[in-house]
Formats: sequence, C-alpha cells, structure tokens
Amino acid sequence: SLKKQLPDVYKEFETNAERLEKHYRDVQDLEFTIEKRKLWMLQTRSAKRTAQAAVKIAVDMVNEQLISQDEAVQRVEPTQVDQLLHPRIDPKAKPKVIAKGIDASPGAASGKAIFDADRAEEYGKKGEAVILVRIETNPDDVHGMIAAKGVLTARGGKTSHAAVVARGMGKPCVAGAESLKIDLEKRVFAVNGTKVKEGDLITINGSTGDVILGSVPMIEPAINKDLNQLLTWADARRRLGVWANADYPRDAKVARNYGAQGIGLCRTEHMFMEQERLPIVQKMILSEDEKERRQWLAKLLPFQRSDFVGIFKEMHGLPVIIRLIDPPLHEFLPNYDEQLVKVTTMRLKKAPKKKLDAEETLLRAIEGMREQNPMLGLRGIRLGLLFPEIIEMQVRA
Repeated sequence: SLKKQLPDVYKEFETNAERLEKHYRDVQDLEFTIEKRKLWMLQTRSAKRTAQAAVKIAVDMVNEQLISQDEAVQRVEPTQVDQLLHPRIDPKAKPKVIAKGIDASPGAASGKAIFDADRAEEYGKKGEAVILVRIETNPDDVHGMIAAKGVLTARGGKTSHAAVVARGMGKPCVAGAESLKIDLEKRVFAVNGTKVKEGDLITINGSTGDVILGSVPMIEPAINKDLNQLLTWADARRRLGVWANADYPRDAKVARNYGAQGIGLCRTEHMFMEQERLPIVQKMILSEDEKERRQWLAKLLPFQRSDFVGIFKEMHGLPVIIRLIDPPLHEFLPNYDEQLVKVTTMRLKKAPKKKLDAEETLLRAIEGMREQNPMLGLRGIRLGLLFPEIIEMQVRA
C-alpha cells in the first residue's frame, strides 16, 4: 500500500485531502500522481454518492462542524430519502441487466414473472413473491398489483396507470421497457436474445429502471441513526404540515408510522378497483337506467363505508380529506383493444350467443366512453352532474 511504501507521500496526500475537504466543505473525488517520490495533485471535484452515502456525509460534516444543519438538510435530495424508504439492491451484487425501462416507482423487488393479475393473486395468496409483467396495466389488474412485489410493463411512463397505482401502493415499478417482446398467450417475454418464461425469477429496480435476470440480494429499508438525525433536523425547520396520500386503511397505518399528520388525499375510486368490487362497479356502469344503477350502488355502499371506518380508525382523529370519484368511468372497464381482440376471437370460434352478446355489449359500452383526452373529458364534477347517485352513495358511506 502507499502508506507502507511511501509513508511521507501518503501523509502529504492525507493532509491535502483534509485541506481540500475543509475548503470545499464536501467530500472530494481526488486525482493525483506520484513522480520520483513527489506528489502532484491534479484535480478535485465533489464526489458522486449513493443515497445512503449522501445522508451519512451530510450528518458527519455537521458533527465535524464543516457545514450547518441547514446546509445538511439542503444537500440531501428528497428522492434520495425516498430511495432509502424502499428495498434496494445490495451494492455488492453483480446483477445481469437484460433491459432498461422508466424508473416509474422507487424500490427494488425480485419474484417469479407472472403474466396475468389473477395468477399473480393466486401465487400471492400462497406466499410466493411475484412480479406482474404486462404490456400495460388497467383497473382489471389492480388485484394482481396488490398481490405482486412489483410491476413491469412494456408501455407507459411515469404517469401511466401502472406507475401511478404502484407509487400509491409503495411498490417498485419499471414502465415503458419497450425492448420487451411480451407474448401473453404463451406467457413469455423475450429481450436481446434472452427468453423469460412464466415462473422464472426476475428482479426490477424501480429507482433506476433496470430489469434484471434472476434474483439478487436486497437491503431492506430502515431508518438508521443518520437518517433519523437528518429527518429530525428537517422536521424542526419545516413550516408546512406533512400529510400523506392513502387510499386504504393499510396505507393510512404506514403513513401514521412514518409521522404523517393527516391524509391529504384519499382517492375513493381506488377502493372500487379491488377484485371483489370491480364487477359490481362495472355492472353499475353498464346499467340501463338510474334505478338499476342505484341497485348496484347499494351493494357498493358497505364496501366504501368499511374502508372509511378503517382509515379513520388508523388515523386516530387526525384529519382525512376524501376525494369523491374523479376518473372517467371507462377506466373501470377492460381495455378497448384487448376487449376488441377478445370479441373477434369469440366470433371466429363461434362462441355461445349469450356469452358473445354480453361481451359485445361491453365492447360497445367501452367504445361509447372512449375520449380523445380523458383528462379533460367526462370525469370529476361533470360525472357527478350526470350521475349524482354515485356521489350520493359515496357521501352516505
């Protein structure tokens, strides 16, 4: 080592490193050379660092009186804190990355690749870790997303259904991995010469967008001494209250454990997407008149009420802001393209008339609700004006 071979040069280097760190008040990445036993300092710059290192460096520098607590709080990005609150891949691991997508929801997860939501739920009930792999997700897939450890899609971005729902659930998601060639019928995907069949182990890193072959060692999230210290400093300086997004009682419990002072947004429509409720919601949407619609809404009322009771209990009297139904109704129905393929296949195979009629009725309903820009279409207050009975049920609950 340099310390043994050239102790004088090593001591000079150590002195220079300390001086530069104190001068720049940050950890430095140094370049140097030694020529004829003489040390030459070539370059210095602020060192790159992981989220964990960023927190430790900030706290250590305050303890060494190099920076203030205010500076320490400013130096750590919120995204870095977020990464530390989710499972992450062990830096010592050497993963085989087979594809790259969009880092849609932070954290990492390993599990068996499963290609449909029902099967993901089956495996989840058995206690097996699964990654739900879809071309893209829709409300029909929510029960599978709940059961899965993470979600991987070939289409979509950070505002896609998969990304938004996964972030709400606190689960990792890699979206828009366009190099994946997914065959849902054969339950397999291929990418760059690698073929992954259903049941094969894969890992996704929602913080980087990496899709990895096989399982890799993970580091489970924990608020260690340094992170706790940094968050304490941040808490003492904040002027805003910190409220959480929570759509289910389990979300509210996690929020309280992390110190949330209330629920700022409870999206009631997410409660409709669970498997036992979605068929009722779809029948309500497809109702021919208000009377029939109210019959189905009456069946939804107990589910909605029990969710609210659960959230209020978890929050122990803290405020909860509930948003009544917001998204357009077509989001609760199957994807139009998938339904069109299903109906066409049934026609070609001469499926029983009763079953075919039901699927064609559903297809026409989906087609009638399609919009050029759903963000500005029949949703929110417009939906409430046309179908006030939906809002009435929610308020009653």
